[in-house]
Amino acid sequence: MQLTHYNTKFNKHQFPIILVCDNVSNAPNIGSLFRISDAFGIEKLLLCGTNITLGRKISKTSRATEKKVNYEIHESAINTVQNLKNKGYQVISLEITNNSKPINTFSFSKEKPIALIIGDENFGISETILNSSDAIIHIEMFGQNSSMNVVQATNIAIYEITKQLL
Repeated sequence: MQLTHYNTKFNKHQFPIILVCDNVSNAPNIGSLFRISDAFGIEKLLLCGTNITLGRKISKTSRATEKKVNYEIHESAINTVQNLKNKGYQVISLEITNNSKPINTFSFSKEKPIALIIGDENFGISETILNSSDAIIHIEMFGQNSSMNVVQATNIAIYEITKQLL
């Protein structure tokens, strides 16, 4: 018998991970980020950028998880990242760069909480945030394309991080 969210027996767990979105603005993507933040027990979702408002398109994709997930909206992603860094978070950016490490070879520390930074659908994470990151990780891909949808990449990253932190 297929189980539903009414009869699954998953153990609830909250991880010391804050997901910081650097100008992610597509409503269905934001809705999906709420949904995966709930599914993976993320501490908080921080939506950073100008003109971010929650609306019907986000709610449709989030399946009401925006009512359950702890979230905040901030204008400045770099100020948000600096504040988290000052509070002792390890800042890890999910981006392909010339010095990024493959996520499957990276060891996530259980000693400090994690601020996982994800970037704009078209331009990625800003150079300023990349330069202030403690680590930059990427997902190895084996096809022709060099990128994937921000939500799909975030799913993979959070799965790997939570798997290591359990």
